[in-house]
Amino acid sequence: MPESVPVSVVVPCWRCGGTVTRAVESIAAQTRLPREVILVDDASGDDTVRVLRNLMKQYSQGWIKIIEQPVNGGPGVARNAGWEKASSPYIAFLDADDAWHPRKLEIQSAWMEAHPEAALTGTRTTVRDTLENLPTLQDPSDVKPITFRRLLFVSMLPTRSVMIRASVPNRFVSEKRYSEDYLLWLSILAEGYQAFLLDLPLAYSFKADFGEAGLSAHLWRMHCEVLDTYRRIQRAGHISRTLHMVLVLYASLKLFRRVVLSR
Repeated sequence: MPESVPVSVVVPCWRCGGTVTRAVESIAAQTRLPREVILVDDASGDDTVRVLRNLMKQYSQGWIKIIEQPVNGGPGVARNAGWEKASSPYIAFLDADDAWHPRKLEIQSAWMEAHPEAALTGTRTTVRDTLENLPTLQDPSDVKPITFRRLLFVSMLPTRSVMIRASVPNRFVSEKRYSEDYLLWLSILAEGYQAFLLDLPLAYSFKADFGEAGLSAHLWRMHCEVLDTYRRIQRAGHISRTLHMVLVLYASLKLFRRVVLSR
């Protein structure tokens, strides 16, 4: 068995019986396995829990843990529940319909161990059809700091790419179901923590971030939640009213572009 790394993987699960096996298999294929995998069923109400229990039986006892939420709270609430139960100094997030490169945890955890100033890191992500013929990757040679101001204008931390120190006190806001991850990363950086981007494609999705089946209909909701994120950041005193207005205009221009592209 591969050596382990001090990482707990948290996977929020909601009606994901058709994709979660692929996600877990990409975790099990890591060159350095995480200490534990925490699958959080967010009150799916279908056969998702059965699929999760079957997956748990396929691996070493205790490696996969399942949390069954009593009511549906959204991905942020599910991730918080997994984070609360995690026993490792690092948390890596993976959504049930995404996957990782086999060296993801090895590379990212080693870099964070060597750089204690980093509270969180992200990686580049790509869209793929399958996990076949993945590229051979070397250790990262290009690592860029992510500033609070830069993150305000460019959301470059998809949750599937993020590894964070478990000791960071901030958590996902429970009432947000869209942009909850963006708000968390911004809040962390606004409070002085440091973040970095490893310029390697270590995480994968299997659909575009917008414009595909069902997502176009959610563009307005997603836009409203981003505006809510900016509003919360401004009310917390992290940005001025003038910058808030600039961000609202910028987000509106991005919405217009996405609507055009999705059609």
